[in-house]
Amino acid sequence: MNAKDWIAAYAEKLGTAPPTPAEFSVLLDLAAEAAHASERVAAPVACWVAARAGSSPEEALEAARSIKGDG
Repeated sequence: MNAKDWIAAYAEKLGTAPPTPAEFSVLLDLAAEAAHASERVAAPVACWVAARAGSSPEEALEAARSIKGDG
C-alpha cells in the first residue's frame, strides 16, 4: 500500500476526507520545514499542532516558515 492509499484508508477510519493533492503537497512542505528547521521528530508533531489549531495547511506552512532560529 502506498502512502496516499494508506492516508485515504486512515481518513476513512477516522470519518473524514483525505487531503486533496494540493493539501498533501503543502503538508509535506510543512513537515519538511519543521524537520529541517529543528529536528526530524518535529515534522509529525507540527502537522498535529496545525490540525489541533484548526489551521489550513497553507496557514500552517506560512507560520512554520516565519519561525527563525537562534542562528
